[in-house]
Amino acid sequence: MSENTENRLFEQDGTGLDPFTVFGLWLAAAKEKDGFDATAFALATAGANDLPSVRMVLLKDFDAEGFVFYTNTLSQKGRELSENPQAALCFHWKNPGRQFRAHGPVTPVTAAEADDYFASRPYGSRIASAASDQSAPLPQRQDYLDKIAALKTQYPKEDNNVPRPPHWSGYRIKPLEIEFWEEGKYRAHQRRIFTRSDVTSTTWQSTLLYP
Repeated sequence: MSENTENRLFEQDGTGLDPFTVFGLWLAAAKEKDGFDATAFALATAGANDLPSVRMVLLKDFDAEGFVFYTNTLSQKGRELSENPQAALCFHWKNPGRQFRAHGPVTPVTAAEADDYFASRPYGSRIASAASDQSAPLPQRQDYLDKIAALKTQYPKEDNNVPRPPHWSGYRIKPLEIEFWEEGKYRAHQRRIFTRSDVTSTTWQSTLLYP
């Protein structure tokens, strides 16, 4: 069934497919074939000034509700999302020769979701996140290293109880549009786009696109 789902993506009768299901198949294939982290994607945001900015982040979860990533909410991306809660994402998997794009409104994850994910991170990652005023000016790197050292003293590794900072959480991108792109010979690529009118809708409209 999974293979048939992928095979139907670029056929005319592929309009009834669930894009989240296909994404899951593509992500699994990328994890098997690519030598880098297949969960890495480019995240584009824009604040009240409408100037776009983009950076690489990691996908930490996805389901029919959307795509989840975590960050310092006081960072540039966090500030921009508070001013303009919309985002676009793009995965590029070189070895399978595929690209996946989506965009739509963004909502915060629940505190429970953020707590659970933060607690699952390695001790060093939790300490580094808690010590970082992400995107703020840093006079010298030693200042950051000193904050890390102080937190390690305050929260010893053997206690394993580094609390999640209140400004560290996650966001869920709820797509209104999803596009699949697959490399073709002599640049005769394949593309299919899925759209819906509202993020609560489970009904997607779909069509092939010229490459």
